Amino acid sequence: MQRLIAISNRVPKPGDRYTSGGLSVAVRHALERRGGIWLGWSGEVQETAESEPKAVTTRWNNVDYVTVDLTRRDEEEYYNGFANRALWPLFHHRPGLTEFARREMAGYYRVNQIFARILAPMVKANDIIWVHDYHLIPLASELRALGVKNRIGFFLHIPWPAPELFTILPNHARLAVNLVNYDLVGFQTKPFMDNFTAYLKEEMNVSTQGCVVEAFGRISQLGVYPISIDTEEFVRFAEAPASSIARRLEASLQGRTLALSVDRLDYSKGIPQRIDAIGRFLELYPEYHNRFTALQIAPTTREAIPEYAEINREVAEAAGRVNGRFGDIDWAPIRYINKSIGRATLAHLYRAARIGVVTPLRDGMNLVSKEYVAAQDPLDPGVLVLSRFAGSARELRGALLVNPYDIDGVAHALRGACEMSREERISRFEPMLQHLKAYDVHRWCDDFIHALTRDRALAMIA
Repeated sequence: MQRLIAISNRVPKPGDRYTSGGLSVAVRHALERRGGIWLGWSGEVQETAESEPKAVTTRWNNVDYVTVDLTRRDEEEYYNGFANRALWPLFHHRPGLTEFARREMAGYYRVNQIFARILAPMVKANDIIWVHDYHLIPLASELRALGVKNRIGFFLHIPWPAPELFTILPNHARLAVNLVNYDLVGFQTKPFMDNFTAYLKEEMNVSTQGCVVEAFGRISQLGVYPISIDTEEFVRFAEAPASSIARRLEASLQGRTLALSVDRLDYSKGIPQRIDAIGRFLELYPEYHNRFTALQIAPTTREAIPEYAEINREVAEAAGRVNGRFGDIDWAPIRYINKSIGRATLAHLYRAARIGVVTPLRDGMNLVSKEYVAAQDPLDPGVLVLSRFAGSARELRGALLVNPYDIDGVAHALRGACEMSREERISRFEPMLQHLKAYDVHRWCDDFIHALTRDRALAMIA
């Protein structure tokens, strides 16, 4: 079996299985089965730069975890700068938040070069290389420049924007060429892949034949691989005895209907709009006063970026307005907390919630929606209220699909979820659970690796 090398922006701690997200679960599973290397940023920042960054290797369960510290300048330019102030907002259809600086773009390429220089000497002839997400689009080009001829795949976990948005980036053509240096490029949904092929056709005069791109001296394959969760694991978590946090939550509800949302604190998640919709729901349906509680869990992230401090303030103020208007001395309609909660405990909270509210303004997939479904009691499942702009909306057909910008529409969906009969809830839930069991995170991982390793004419054109 060929050895697998995975590269991602961050590398989880070896053995940390119960707080990691979907990417970590899938990649760790594949690496441990095949043996291999996982390389990326340690998360640590050095104030001063050394002549060449040093990698630290930790061996765990057949995997070498290779981590690299970045300098303060690297963090600011590569991570906080180009990756998260240029690519992230633009790819999530927020051009007004996009900031571009050539210094930050240079830092983005510099860090990709650092990763390539560290990785290249470790690569063996039969290794396959799997690169993850928008932080590392140039990595294949950098590895090719160092003579690496192995098959290299790339998976984009976030949306790929429409051509007219992507061209806002001054270096858009360079990034597109970087992407075609991969043998296989995976997208979450077909519309995201179609956006990329439309860009190639409209801006670079490159045509595609099905999912094959022949351009810039290479033949590359494109594909759609919706990421998923470890469904059976989440079912086991939910069926285990409830944690103390879940028991405390259930006792505090005093029989009220719980609507649960779990997001990173990010402007793409639509949290202020969601809170406004809850306020509108309470305004339109006063019979739910003191009978309904919404719990918003939103751990803070990327605190060094000003836009993220602003969204934290905006969410807290929105929750305060709704609680101030509708709350009482013994009831706050919205509970808002910023702490992270482990996956096993989250499964119990999902099961306790009659409604899962997942309403991002734009999302590549959104695994919370899948976790919520997997955690439900098959005999008495809850209802998923899901944004049509989440990638998972194309799979979870039993959800109540909403437009997160339509505050009244979300409010009406909340009421429909509260009133839905047990029979309808079960009929919506069962096909979704069966789909998640058939297309879990291990299937996603295996499908991508199989496509990357199969014998096809995707090598360099002579």
